Formats: sequence, structure tokens, C-alpha cells
Amino acid sequence: MESQIDERPGSYARRRAFIAIAFFVALAVGLFVWNPDTLSLWIKALHIIAVISWMAGLFYMPRLFIYHTDAEPGSVQSETFKVMERRLLKVIMNPAMMLTWIFGLYLSWSAYGFQGGWLHAKIGLVVLLTAVHVFFSRAAKAFERDENRRSARYWRFMNEAPTVLMIAIVILVVVKPF
Repeated sequence: MESQIDERPGSYARRRAFIAIAFFVALAVGLFVWNPDTLSLWIKALHIIAVISWMAGLFYMPRLFIYHTDAEPGSVQSETFKVMERRLLKVIMNPAMMLTWIFGLYLSWSAYGFQGGWLHAKIGLVVLLTAVHVFFSRAAKAFERDENRRSARYWRFMNEAPTVLMIAIVILVVVKPF
């Protein structure tokens, strides 16, 4: 039985992630080449898939930090959390965030011409969500170096930040209040 902190499962996970990202990008390029009448709907679907993937990572990462905080530095448990955090960040969160931005900016331009107060507010909140992502990335690096200085309680509080931003973003997109 292989351990998840061994290199072989890690290289397999990276390869699978690369294949999935390459498929996603090839699909997007194929859609632009094909240019169907429903292109914007296809791009919207890809955007939603990317957002769901990104949000899943943003919800899960602070949960890992909560458990990692209680693990003794250098222990097998701590090393396992390090691998999980690194893979979540590199394999899911970073690619999903980039695709979210690419497809979202395309939709903002093609469907709305970057017009509308609700759209500007939404983009501002996505910038804040990106800042949360960067903050979690730096925290994962601190955990990697065994330099976390935050409590499990702090990470429980930070677990709410992506949720609050997501709620506001969804309301702006669906209701378009201004």
C-alpha cells in the first residue's frame, strides 16, 4: 500500500490534473474555433465549473489548516496535511482561479461590455476572493515550513470569508441590484 506522501501518487495526481486542465483548455479553444451561436452559454458553463472548483478549494483549505494546527510539527499527520494542502492549492485551486478569471473577464467583456454597477461590484468582490486565495496560499507555505502562528479558532473564523464573499457575489449576479 502506497502512502499519500510518497512521490509516486503525487506525480500521478499532477499528471491527472494536467490532463484535466489541458482538456478544459482544449475544450475552450475548440469552442472559440467552432464559434457556435451558443458560445457565450458554453463559456458561462465553463466559468461556473471553474468557480465551483475554486470555491470547493477555498472552503476546504481552511478546514485543513484547522486540523493541521493540532498536528505536531514533523509528525506523519503534519506531513500528510502539508501534501494535501500543496496538492489542493496547485492541482485544484490555482488552475480553477485562473480559469474563473479568464472566462469571467471574457463574459464581462462580451456580454456586458464591462458595464453595470453590479458587475463592477462583483469584480471587486472577486478581487477580494483572490486576496483570500493568496492569503491561504501564503498560509500553506507557512505550514509547509512549520511556521504557522495562528490558532484553530482563527482558521475557523477565516473559513467564513469565502462563504460571505460567495453569497454577495451570487446575489449581485442573479439580482443585479444596480
